[in-house]
Amino acid sequence: MKFISSPVSFLRGDVVVPGDKSISHRAIMLGAIAKGTTTVSGFLDGEDCLATLRAFRNMGVEIEGPEAQCVVIHGVGKYGLQKPKNVLDCGNSGTSIRLLAGLLAAQSFESELTGDESLLKRPMERISRPLLQMGAEISTQNGRPPIHIRPAHKLTGITYEMPEASAQVKSCLLLAGLYAEGETQIIEPSLTRDHTERMLASFSYPIQKSENTIVINSLSECLATDIIVPGDISSAAFLIVAATLVPNSDLYIRGVGINPARTGILHILKLMGANITLLNKRLCGEEPIADIHVQSASLEGIDIPASMVPSAIDEFPVLFIAAACAKGQTLLHGAKELRSKESDRIEAMVDGLVRVGIEAEALEDGIFINGGVIQGGTIDSRHDHRIAMAFSIAGAVANDSITIEHCENIATSFPTFLTMMNQINLSIRVNTDE
Repeated sequence: MKFISSPVSFLRGDVVVPGDKSISHRAIMLGAIAKGTTTVSGFLDGEDCLATLRAFRNMGVEIEGPEAQCVVIHGVGKYGLQKPKNVLDCGNSGTSIRLLAGLLAAQSFESELTGDESLLKRPMERISRPLLQMGAEISTQNGRPPIHIRPAHKLTGITYEMPEASAQVKSCLLLAGLYAEGETQIIEPSLTRDHTERMLASFSYPIQKSENTIVINSLSECLATDIIVPGDISSAAFLIVAATLVPNSDLYIRGVGINPARTGILHILKLMGANITLLNKRLCGEEPIADIHVQSASLEGIDIPASMVPSAIDEFPVLFIAAACAKGQTLLHGAKELRSKESDRIEAMVDGLVRVGIEAEALEDGIFINGGVIQGGTIDSRHDHRIAMAFSIAGAVANDSITIEHCENIATSFPTFLTMMNQINLSIRVNTDE
């Protein structure tokens, strides 16, 4: 599938973006092993979260929906999962495979986790290493999926100092820690998204937190609750950048999650000169949310602080589009993780930016971009949903249309992307030519 994105003169709108992908995954996982019935409203019914939902159905959990972004999960308790009827296919979802590995490492049955061609290339040693230390019987294919898990005699809690910041690794170990004998202590090198910790609190599961350390033990159970999923800031990011770059724009995005570990995009854009205001700040369960008001602004290139990398890791593709339109140079270091996403996002973005007339250079752990005028052209998104959506935004401010190839995977995280973008006056259409 190809998108053609064309220049526009303004954006207007008052919209609600789909539910947060990270929170939707975790709501299914904890709801499944909770005692009682959990209702999840605002669930993201994109392909990634549906892969997680199907995995738990495969393990005997009754889940109703999704219907109108609502699912009802009939929890089986911590020890109620059943041996999967077949291999658990996580599709394109790195979150599904890494978090499920932690949960399944503690079960009394054998299981196997696999995924699509892209997922099979992604590194899994960062989870298998600490799980092996806990006593898990887990193997990979040269550090990549499929992941094969055999029943372990028992898991034992460890103190694990994470070599790099990763919310997925942390969450994987917390889920294993729900079952491990003794205490599991995780020490983070820097703040990462803490949705798992907040959701454990929602499910009444006690953990201890102090600065960069989280401690969990196996002495409690998750108790069912009702979860309202806030809007996903990773999806809102595309609208925020679009409204910043397109002149004469005025946009409201309602009910977006503003978890402090996820707001790097807002801080970075504001450092560049963006006109972003947070209104009506409030709590949605354990998660902070706000309405975001964006008006167009001229941006300046900056050196992006490395300390902000973990809190903006998923939003960098569209941030690089902002940098391409900014006056002067933007430099990013400390983001090597971008090379291990659905694609090598550093290489993919540099290749795309150069194709549309922007000076850009790939660095081992980041990127250099010299702002200029985006030209029309054709981009290979490399089947990466965030690359495809980022260049769809670029087309709005280019001097001619941009064609983006291989856009099918947008459904993994933002199934209503086209509809919503056109709703606010972006001009993005599907190319139906053979």
